[in-house]
Amino acid sequence: MSTDFSQDFFSLFDLPRRFAIDSQALEHAWRTAAAQVHPDRYASGSDADKRSALMQATRVNEAYQTLKSPLNRARYLLTLAGVDTQEDTNTQMPTDFLMAQMEWRENIEAARDADDLATLETLSRQLRAQSREHQAELEQALDQRSDLDAAALLVRKLRFLQKLDQEIGDAIEGLLG
Repeated sequence: MSTDFSQDFFSLFDLPRRFAIDSQALEHAWRTAAAQVHPDRYASGSDADKRSALMQATRVNEAYQTLKSPLNRARYLLTLAGVDTQEDTNTQMPTDFLMAQMEWRENIEAARDADDLATLETLSRQLRAQSREHQAELEQALDQRSDLDAAALLVRKLRFLQKLDQEIGDAIEGLLG
């Protein structure tokens, strides 16, 4: 049992360091690694072995959770490249994007106030389609062009969309609950 804690998450799973990822290969690598370091395998071992297994299992699970999420994977790749996405400090966005966010919020609020579940579900589908488009742009920015500034902007945009998706989900849940 030995997970090299200096390895990046991609190396941990023997995957290429890129945004486009084979989700089945990631899943297989995670299951294999998780089985190897599962703390139950070391239940009869020393306290040090148990602690080590727990730390390694935690690392394997953290790596998996990071890489399976497109937004988290992009953040991680940017971090590895020394780029801070400045999601909490840089709220500068293109005007058209900000205007679209205001329109999304108005539409969500109007649908919620009208108890219009069908419109909320339509907004959710549209938002997820837009998120997929941004993810495709992110793949181009990171894997083909190595345009880290564009990638950081796309991560910030996806974070906005993620928040909108949460608002829609909360509104739907409020209507159904």
